[in-house]
Amino acid sequence: QGQLLESGGGSVQAGGSLRLSCIASPDIFNRGLMAWFRQAPGKEREGVARIYDSGATVYTDPVRGRFTISQDSSARTVYLQMNNMKPEDSATYFCAASNRLNFSWATYLYKDWGRGTQVTVSS
Repeated sequence: QGQLLESGGGSVQAGGSLRLSCIASPDIFNRGLMAWFRQAPGKEREGVARIYDSGATVYTDPVRGRFTISQDSSARTVYLQMNNMKPEDSATYFCAASNRLNFSWATYLYKDWGRGTQVTVSS
């Protein structure tokens, strides 16, 4: 059975950086789309960034210009480099996978999810 495993969460001060990693099983990684979502307490899960097997990337407005998603296909790993972090970036970050024909942030279209990793940014 396929799985996703996140790592790299932690605590950082505003303006600092963190890098998250997500390693995927082969069947999941080969679907062609990997994404990061986040969910803060009391809020809905929201998209952060996604990357296709073509290398194309998509970012949401709150993180564009500060976060960078990348992947190492040989290691089946996706990264999220987070720079100039803000307190509002505090959340549980989830790795998710979908088919490469998915061009949406709708969570029901992402069939596989990691358990999440906590990120806390203090002011």
